Amino acid sequence: MKKHIRQTTQKLLNLGLKPLGYQALLKSVDMYEWQTSPAKGRHYHRGGRLPSGAEEYLRYDHPRYQELERRYTKCHPSVIDPIRWKQGHVRHDDVLYFRGDNAYVHQHRGRNMNIVGYALSTYYVKSIDSFHLLEKLSEDDFFGNFLFEIDHQLISRDLLDSICEMYFLSKHVDFRGMNILDIGAGYGRLAHRLVTANPLVHRYFCADAIAVSTFISEYYVQFRQLEEKVSVVPLDEIEDVLQHNSIDLAVNIHSFSECRTSAIEYWLSLLVRHAVRYLMVIPNGRGIPREPMVNKEGQDMKAVIERYGYMLVAEEPQYSDPIVQQYGMGPSTYYLFSLE
Repeated sequence: MKKHIRQTTQKLLNLGLKPLGYQALLKSVDMYEWQTSPAKGRHYHRGGRLPSGAEEYLRYDHPRYQELERRYTKCHPSVIDPIRWKQGHVRHDDVLYFRGDNAYVHQHRGRNMNIVGYALSTYYVKSIDSFHLLEKLSEDDFFGNFLFEIDHQLISRDLLDSICEMYFLSKHVDFRGMNILDIGAGYGRLAHRLVTANPLVHRYFCADAIAVSTFISEYYVQFRQLEEKVSVVPLDEIEDVLQHNSIDLAVNIHSFSECRTSAIEYWLSLLVRHAVRYLMVIPNGRGIPREPMVNKEGQDMKAVIERYGYMLVAEEPQYSDPIVQQYGMGPSTYYLFSLE
């Protein structure tokens, strides 16, 4: 009887809702658990691990962070005037649980960010994984990271995104002996994955215009014991580093999209001045074909990049399978430019 009443009520509701573009669903019948309780706002896997001393170091009142903050205020004004990443955007808990769902990466919020999207993306990565990166790269729950166990393996967005990015790059560039500059490196996610999977990379430099990101990535690189290959470069040292190290490839992942055009131009002028041949850019967006590549100011970033002499040599969806690109976890579009 109750079932009949629910179904009748649903039909009547939908008669009125359909012209408005809405549809009533029965929670217990038509929806999965991840649909009925979607993640909202920042949150962290607080049951995960923290290394000894992390809580004492990863805090806003640490002397190293205070030093970096002072130094950054003296850097070029065009690159230290963010639209989004203003004071307070990275909250106290974000500093300690920087691998959670927070300012650095959305793991549960956004398009297809659920167990089905993760599973689809995982099996896609397995289908293209000719280098066996899923076997070489492990995952853990340090610093608030959220994990899914799929096909008997721990999976995260960090891991899947990094592998997809490396496969795109490996199609177009040769990592052997290469020096790489990561602009907007965040906590150092790609640095960790790329030098672990590709030991023939010569050096990897992490740079960020946000002082707290540099502070966190310094800690993370040391925690992962990557200092032999990876250097974290404070913003006021970037010119000196580029003068003494020939950079072959620069990467910018979901960073230019959140920058002012003047900041993008600052980085582009730096790359051109030091003859950095390749530039990989992943903008924010839904990963749909021919989606405009714009920043927060509505500026066509592709046009800006090409104005500085970089020509587009590759544009590919994150997932080559159109179904996975539509329904997989956090689909993006990858761009590679070459300096002519």
